[in-house]
Amino acid sequence: MAGAGEITIRTATAEDAGAIAALHADSWRHSYRGAYSDEFLDGDVLEDRKAVWSARLDRTGGTTATFVAETPSHTDTTHTDHTDRTDRTDRTGRAGLAGFAHMAFDAHPEWGTLLDNLHVAHDLKRTGLGTRLIAITAEHALAHHQLLHLYVLEQNTNAQAFYRARGGRYVESSYVSPPGGIASRLNGTPKRQLYVWDEPSTLLGYS
Repeated sequence: MAGAGEITIRTATAEDAGAIAALHADSWRHSYRGAYSDEFLDGDVLEDRKAVWSARLDRTGGTTATFVAETPSHTDTTHTDHTDRTDRTDRTGRAGLAGFAHMAFDAHPEWGTLLDNLHVAHDLKRTGLGTRLIAITAEHALAHHQLLHLYVLEQNTNAQAFYRARGGRYVESSYVSPPGGIASRLNGTPKRQLYVWDEPSTLLGYS
C-alpha cells in the first residue's frame, strides 16, 4: 500500500470527473450513512455525484479549485500489484485515485474560502494524505488573502477531531442541505458543524 509521501497531487481536469464522483460516492457510503438515507446511498448517489462533478470540472473562471491525489499505480505502467490496482479501479473507476479536495473562493463574506470537499480513499485514511490535501487548500486560500472554512457532519466525530487537531476552530452548527435539493435523501434533519482556520498559514507545514 502506498504511503502519503508516494502519492502525487495535481490539479483536476474534466477527465477526472468520473473517478472523483466514484470516490465521493464511496466516501459518503462509508461516513454519511445515518444522516443520508440508505435508499439514496445504495441507489442514486453515484449518478448524483457524476452530474455534480461533470458540471464543476467543466467550469472555468478561477472561482474554484479541485485537486486529485494519485497513487504510483496510476502512472506507473510497470506496477505489478494487480490485485491492489484492480481493487482501486473497482472502487473509484480509475486506478490510482487516492483522494481529492475541492474549494470555492469568496464563498463567505467573513470566513472566505470554503473547503467544500475533502475525501480520501477508505484504505488510505490515517496515512497523512488528508493532511497534505488540507495544506494545499490552505496555500490557495492564502493566495486569495482569505480565511479557510468547512462544514462537517455532526455525526462524523472522527473528522471533527482531525480538523481540531490541525487548528480548526468550531464556530456553530446548522442543518444539512439535502443533496440536489431532494429532501428524501436525508434521514430526518441532520446537522453539520462549521470549522474555521483564522490563520491558514499554520497548515502549510503539512504540505
